[in-house]
Amino acid sequence: MSESAMLTLSPSAREELDAYFAGREKSSLRIYAAPGGCSGRRLALTLGEPDQGDTVCEADGYKFCIGPELLSQVGTLTVDLSHTGFSVNSDVLPGGGCSGCSGCGPER
Repeated sequence: MSESAMLTLSPSAREELDAYFAGREKSSLRIYAAPGGCSGRRLALTLGEPDQGDTVCEADGYKFCIGPELLSQVGTLTVDLSHTGFSVNSDVLPGGGCSGCSGCGPER
């Protein structure tokens, strides 16, 4: 990645990736912006090879790719593990989270 953006992988995320790729060839992981419902877009992680123009960086033996437009917006990234799976957190983009709108959960 460029000097203006860095990526770290939490120990729990690395352990989960190690378990997933045990006995398999490691493939690249793509960081992308996914729709986030009422909390806005969020950064997400998926398997994916780099496209032309992507920036590729390595963290703990894993390759992560990110498009140039998104890279210019994210700052420092941390790939972590949450109760719902992998999370990609930025020190620049605001975090998501439900604000209690009626679009979330069962109707009252």
